[in-house]
Amino acid sequence: MKTQVVVIGGGPAGMCAALSASKTGAKVVLVERDEVLGGILNQCIHNGFGLHYFHEELTGPEFAHRFRIMVEADKNIKVLTNTLVTKIEDKKVQIMGKNGFEEIEAQAVVLAMGCRERTAGNISLCGTRPMGIVTAGVAQKMVNIDGKMIGKDIVILGSGDIGLIMARRLTLEGAKVHAVFEINSTSSGLRRNIMQCLEDFDIPLFFNTTIFEVVGKDRVEGVYYGQVDKNFQPIESTRKFLKCDTVVLSVGLIPEMYIAPDTITCKTTGGAIVNEFYQTDKPWLFCCGNILHVHDLVDNVALEAEQAGKFASLYALGKLPTQSKSLPVVAGEGVSYVLPYSVFEGQGKVEFKLRLKTKVVRKNLVAKCGANILGKKFVLAGVPGEMLKFEIEKNGASDKIVVEIE
Repeated sequence: MKTQVVVIGGGPAGMCAALSASKTGAKVVLVERDEVLGGILNQCIHNGFGLHYFHEELTGPEFAHRFRIMVEADKNIKVLTNTLVTKIEDKKVQIMGKNGFEEIEAQAVVLAMGCRERTAGNISLCGTRPMGIVTAGVAQKMVNIDGKMIGKDIVILGSGDIGLIMARRLTLEGAKVHAVFEINSTSSGLRRNIMQCLEDFDIPLFFNTTIFEVVGKDRVEGVYYGQVDKNFQPIESTRKFLKCDTVVLSVGLIPEMYIAPDTITCKTTGGAIVNEFYQTDKPWLFCCGNILHVHDLVDNVALEAEQAGKFASLYALGKLPTQSKSLPVVAGEGVSYVLPYSVFEGQGKVEFKLRLKTKVVRKNLVAKCGANILGKKFVLAGVPGEMLKFEIEKNGASDKIVVEIE
């Protein structure tokens, strides 16, 4: 099979990238391992999607359905569902689907496979391994798709958005969510989710707190929990016992980079190192969506994927302009990471996406090249759980660009 662009992953990022690549003029093959397109959105039955992209409030399945209709109507996009990518090498994508093993030859490949959840093993959760320890995404699928409850007395470790949303969902289904424990001093979830999913249901959120030990033989019987010091070490004098039958883990996501062909990744995000065209160190390989960095809103995923799909299409068609000197972009004071990791010298604007290390109030976000200030943005209030966008003019940049809180 031959095409110009292969997009791997049929979630919101993959569908948007495929549509954008097709609109720019390329023939596209979209590969999805599940039965239907939509990705994680198919189990996100809560609302809050589409406010920025469609300017109306949608549920996850509704958001995905709108793009699915557009993809299915696009004659330049060939969709392969129930198809697993087994290897990517030199612009060749090996797949296994209903026709057995096949190979797709392309001019550009876009990775849009999203993330997987950190498990109990990933965080070295102490204690026994009884039934009743589940990740928030698995809990969401069991309740929303399979129609099965995961427990009656629940504690949640981590304040990621899916964990917060499941606190509300499980409460509405009749379970008792006793507490949400967050090891950090701030939540990794959106403020609106803390208000709507915890505060509105009187579910307590404990910061600087974690589970010391899980207790139970066949089923979870309870947890020992308590506070941690500045090095995240347990303070034994604060140890307490809480009876429960289920522990839900919402402790972070890991980009699905396992299939990427020896691509350089960022230690902070776990995703690929990309330039302003979303190219990796292999010019024909592009990344977008949660495989690149974890987004707070799916609307931002869609907008980013549109850009990546356009640039991948231009590259495949031989129309991506040849650029001059590459300038590194680094995270400075108060900034955890900033994308893209490099830009090209010259005229034009570039939009940075970044996350803060800690909560800030009434601060300036600054991009500078040496003593030259390229851009400044006032931040009324910012937290690590929310992604910030910062557009600057590249003109005047000739060396390393530092983005930091001033």
